[in-house]
Amino acid sequence: MINVALFGLGRIGQMHGENLYAHKKFNLKYTFDIDKNLSKKISNRFNAISIDNPKSAFQDKNIDVVFIASSTPTHINLINEATKYKKVVFCEKPLDLDIKKVNICKKNIKKFNPKIQLGFNRRYDPGHNSIKKDLKKGIIGKLEKIIITSRDPAPPPINYLKVSGGIFKDMMIHDFDLTRFYLQNDEIDSIYSIGSNVSDKRFNKIKDYELASCVLKSKNGVQCIITNSRHCSFGYDQRVELFGSNGMLISGNKNENETQTFTKKSTSQKKPLLNFFIDRYVDAYKLQLNELASYALKRKQPVSSFEDGRRALIIANAALKSLKEKKQIKIKF
Repeated sequence: MINVALFGLGRIGQMHGENLYAHKKFNLKYTFDIDKNLSKKISNRFNAISIDNPKSAFQDKNIDVVFIASSTPTHINLINEATKYKKVVFCEKPLDLDIKKVNICKKNIKKFNPKIQLGFNRRYDPGHNSIKKDLKKGIIGKLEKIIITSRDPAPPPINYLKVSGGIFKDMMIHDFDLTRFYLQNDEIDSIYSIGSNVSDKRFNKIKDYELASCVLKSKNGVQCIITNSRHCSFGYDQRVELFGSNGMLISGNKNENETQTFTKKSTSQKKPLLNFFIDRYVDAYKLQLNELASYALKRKQPVSSFEDGRRALIIANAALKSLKEKKQIKIKF
């Protein structure tokens, strides 16, 4: 069994806890959260031990994996400590909101030969991953354009949005990473972005955006268009289109089930879209854990690394700079 310490027990942390607890190869030994009462409550649910300080997990030689699902500002410090104690690390995105801290961390942990898997779960989605495999097989010929649509059913609470880092670092960072996933060795060269608030003026007060779009270009000239919205009246809209010289690949939305209704008043009415990321990407999160298990057992390198997290943040920073300066920005990694 792979012994795990889980840090952070908010919504995403509890979901990861459920998956770790149910997984045959993991033993969830410790839980930690700054809310001690919450940590004790969740530890009881998973038959784990609630600890008051992360050091207890770092110093335990039986702990194989440190799983970081805590708030973003805590990630770098926890990564620094976990790698020092030779733990395998899983860290939710983003690594941090400050690229300088990420770069310093990269330099500091290099001597420990760190093993870090980043939480870019969309790489593991069966649909998104399948079209990557078909792309590599050359089914659509030479890749020419990537179009990614990502719209949340509703915005997070305003208190969260204030500290999230903004739509590019908090939300679109997933799509920046997914774009690089499809481009493979053809790295992003430039970006142009726009943002606006049309329906929800609360975003003006926190200097963020409910709507954002970016046009990126790779070094080989592949065009990448990303559109995000913090709200979507018809559900969680998640689509990827890969257009090539010989055809197109699409990974579409998921509905509650695949049934359709035909009546006098409607034709081919489908069931609603799955509500949000925990439901939409349920398979992706489980496959992500399978890879973490292989990584911990020294069998396989993860498809999402610390460097992928660093580069996605660099692109997010460039997107914000492009919006502010109203011009195309060259990307330097």
